[in-house]
Amino acid sequence: MTFLRSLIFPVALLMAVPLSASSAAPTGISYHQVNVDGHRVFYREAGSRDAPTILLLHGFPSSSRMFERLMPLLADRYHLVAPDYMGFGHSDMPSASAYNYTFDNLAAQIDALTSTLGLNNYAIYMNDFGAPVGYRLALAHPERVKALIVQNAVAHEEGLAPPSWDKIRAFWKDRASHESRIRTGFSLELTRRRHVGSSPHPERYDPDLWTDEYAFLNQPGQHDIQSDLFYDYRTNVAAYPSWQAYLRKHQPPVLVTWGKYDPNFTVAGALAYKRDVPNAEIHLLEGGHFALDEANDEIARLMRDFLERKVAW
Repeated sequence: MTFLRSLIFPVALLMAVPLSASSAAPTGISYHQVNVDGHRVFYREAGSRDAPTILLLHGFPSSSRMFERLMPLLADRYHLVAPDYMGFGHSDMPSASAYNYTFDNLAAQIDALTSTLGLNNYAIYMNDFGAPVGYRLALAHPERVKALIVQNAVAHEEGLAPPSWDKIRAFWKDRASHESRIRTGFSLELTRRRHVGSSPHPERYDPDLWTDEYAFLNQPGQHDIQSDLFYDYRTNVAAYPSWQAYLRKHQPPVLVTWGKYDPNFTVAGALAYKRDVPNAEIHLLEGGHFALDEANDEIARLMRDFLERKVAW
């Protein structure tokens, strides 16, 4: 089902229901909405709730749908929960004037969701926006985090590739003067480029990936929401030293699965994790910013091997 069709999918069918064979799709995934602090939060779920949990945190401008092919490959061994942030996917989308879209608030929403679901410990898979959400969870509850799977999720300055980040830094310094330039990043071509990047195999990418995301980005109010989050992203860069200090102090098991054709996040950002966690396992993969597009099965294999070897649940 494409994003455009999903917009008219009956909301009643998405309400939270018990996980069972009858309530799950053929992929083993079930689809839920729960109330968190007065807002509906959507999440995908697979696997037994008695199994170790992996919390899957999506990037911009995607949603939990990016994990649709990954989850069935892990559900025999793990409990997987993939939420949509406020303003994304099927979660509530209040206007930017009615809700303060910051990464602090997105993280608070996911933190409250984990409490609602009774998730007391978990590994975190982080892509893109998943890093500022995931690291906020880790700093708030270091005892809960069993491992980090880092997939094109930056925690070091050298991970931010010029010239795109030069434009964003100018926006942080003078929002009013650079707002229009930031909004050009919501174009169809740049939405496509986030997926394909510099991959030598563009034929491997389903065009629905970016056409659906482009439709999402052009819903009423979305430009304002995403502009607020891009402006707030400066707080993440300022927090990099605290994220790195967390890594150095707690030495969580870290698996880096990095799409090397990413136009916005550099390979140097992947290698930098070794400075903080010397035992981090780093894999540079055939893929772009959303490495699951091209390397889904490989990432699943790497995750299974890594979690079985490195994590004492």
